[in-house]
Amino acid sequence: MPRTAVARARRLVVKVGSSSLTTPRGGLDPSRLTALVEALAARHQRDTQLVLVSSGAIAAGMGPLGLTKRPKDLATQQAAASVGQGALIAAYQQAFGNHAITVGQVLLTIDDVTRRTHYLNARRTLERLLDLRVLPVVNENDTVATHEIRFGDNDRLAALVALLIQADALVLLSDVDALYDGPPSQPGAQRIPIVRGAHDLQDVVVAGAGTQVGTGGMATKVEAAAIANAAGIPTLLTATDRVSDALRGKDVGTVFLPGTRRPPSRLLWLAHATTPHGRLVLDDGAVQAVVTRRKSLLPAGIVRVEGSFVGGDPVDVCDPQGRAVARGIVNYGSDELPTLLGRSTRDLARELGPEYQREVIHRDALVVL
Repeated sequence: MPRTAVARARRLVVKVGSSSLTTPRGGLDPSRLTALVEALAARHQRDTQLVLVSSGAIAAGMGPLGLTKRPKDLATQQAAASVGQGALIAAYQQAFGNHAITVGQVLLTIDDVTRRTHYLNARRTLERLLDLRVLPVVNENDTVATHEIRFGDNDRLAALVALLIQADALVLLSDVDALYDGPPSQPGAQRIPIVRGAHDLQDVVVAGAGTQVGTGGMATKVEAAAIANAAGIPTLLTATDRVSDALRGKDVGTVFLPGTRRPPSRLLWLAHATTPHGRLVLDDGAVQAVVTRRKSLLPAGIVRVEGSFVGGDPVDVCDPQGRAVARGIVNYGSDELPTLLGRSTRDLARELGPEYQREVIHRDALVVL
């Protein structure tokens, strides 16, 4: 059964949203947090390595600051996060401490997963914490993150953490108990128990924003499941109050099943954890070479360079209509590429030197999207 993947997982990432931990006014709800911790502690004591990705810092800071709804301006969000992050981790320390479980706080910004060296450092830290039987509590570092350098929501962050530590399964906890084929409040709406691929979502409406205290809607959870599935990681979406059943493999929520093919971890990082610094627009022949024949990208097939980047940056590779079809690590900067376009590497090497015989993007540093 597909749900046994969660029950059998030896390394598990669990994400919980703000609305599952707080009162409607925004403060932490001790009873809800304690119930979550009880379920996770029971699983941890079965020798499962657990990582908890927890929203709630901004929400936890709203009460002490006298705020009745999530602030919209960045400075107040950061102030609320500064106040709330301490309260959130203190609550987790006390609750898990009652079960003799040590927790460690890990605050990440998007740079920590999009820059390769930061990504490897974050992986080492999490791996060592797990080796020491510490339960890492991960959150975005809302105190310093700006709108331009945010994950956007903790669903995506949880999926990237699952990739980071090569988890066996991902559980997304929310205030919605499953994915439905229509609005859950609508009469006749049916739970979708299993999603085996994009074809199962063709007639499903997943758009929607989060709650007053949260930022993630159903669309972000489906996107997070797709990221995890690309890495071969099954994902379960269900309500927070059903976490115990979910961790035991009961028939709750919606399971998103991965395919059989799992790309190398570096390509997964490139596809899902990088932000492109520019775009290379190709002609039709080059698109076929890159996408269908999985060849390296050469200067001859590039018709336009967009953005500003240097060698070693990730860039999107686009078809003539501007649609991104691949992403790769470029070997040239945007300042020198325009003079190379449309020319063969042999001619470039003869005219400019042997160092110009290299590919613009080598196929080993190129992932088809």
